[in-house]
Amino acid sequence: MTDAEMTKGTSGFKLPFKINIEPRVDDPPKWYSPMLSVLAVVFALLIGALVIWLGGGDPWAAYSHIARYSFGSVGVLSDTMVKAIPLMLTGLACSLAFRMKLWNIGAEGQFFLGAYGASLIVLLPVLPEDAPQWLFIIVMIASGMLFGALWGFIPGFLKARYNVNEIISTLMMNYIAIQWNNYFIYAVWSDHGFQLTRMFQRNAWLPRLSDLAETMPAFRGLTTHLGLVFALVAAVVLWWILAKSQWGYEIRLIGDNPRAAEYAGISIKRNIVLVMMLSGALAGLAGMSEVTG
Repeated sequence: MTDAEMTKGTSGFKLPFKINIEPRVDDPPKWYSPMLSVLAVVFALLIGALVIWLGGGDPWAAYSHIARYSFGSVGVLSDTMVKAIPLMLTGLACSLAFRMKLWNIGAEGQFFLGAYGASLIVLLPVLPEDAPQWLFIIVMIASGMLFGALWGFIPGFLKARYNVNEIISTLMMNYIAIQWNNYFIYAVWSDHGFQLTRMFQRNAWLPRLSDLAETMPAFRGLTTHLGLVFALVAAVVLWWILAKSQWGYEIRLIGDNPRAAEYAGISIKRNIVLVMMLSGALAGLAGMSEVTG
C-alpha cells in the first residue's frame, strides 16, 4: 500500500492502492551512449581549461602540448600505447566487477600481485634461464593471472561469506600488495643492494615492434609490445561473456536486480567469488604485461 491518496470507486468503496498507467519507454538510439561519452570528455576538457585559465595559464597551449607529446608522432604514439596497456586491462577488470555492482577498488593490488607472480617465474627462478621465449610468456601469463585471481578471491569470499564491504577490503589490500612487493624488491630480489631487481633476460621479455625492425625498418624504436594484443583480446572475450553467454546474463541480472536473480535460482555468492577472481586475473595480466613489456 502506498501513501498516495486512495482511489474511490463508483460505489464509494476505497481501493487500498493507486494505479498509474505510463507509456513504455523506448530504448535510446544507438548513437546516444557514444554521444554521452564524447560530451563527458568535452565537458571535462572545458572544466580543465577553466581551471588552467583561472591559474593564469594558457589552456590551448597546455592541451596542444599534451596532444603533441601523446599523439604527435608514431614513436610518441607507441610510447603512449605502452602506458595505456595496463590501464586497458585494469579498466576491463574493474568494469567486469562494476557490471555486477561489485566495487573492486583493489585492481591496483591485484596488478601488483600479477607483477609479482610473473617476476617469480624469472627471479625464483621457476624456469631455466635459457628456456624459449614462448614458454616464458605462457607460464608468466598463467602465474600473473593466478596471483591476481587469488588476490581477488579474498575480498570476494569475504563479501560472499560474511558480507564484508568490498570497497574497504579491496582498498586495504592494495597496501598489503604494495608492501609485499617492496619487501622482495628492496630485500630478497634486490640487485646488489639497489632498490630494484636484476633485469630480466631477453627471452623473458614480451616481443616489441622494434624486434621486427630488421625486416620492417619502419618499426625501429617502437616500444609497443604484445601486451596490446592481450588487452584487445581480453576486451573481445569480456564483451562476449557479458553480452552473449549465460554466465554474462547472470552477472547482468544480479547487478540489475539481485532479488530477481535469487528468485530465478542464480547463486549470488558463487558469482561474487567468480567475478572477483576473474576481475583480479585481468588486473594480474596487466601487472604481468607491465613487468615483461
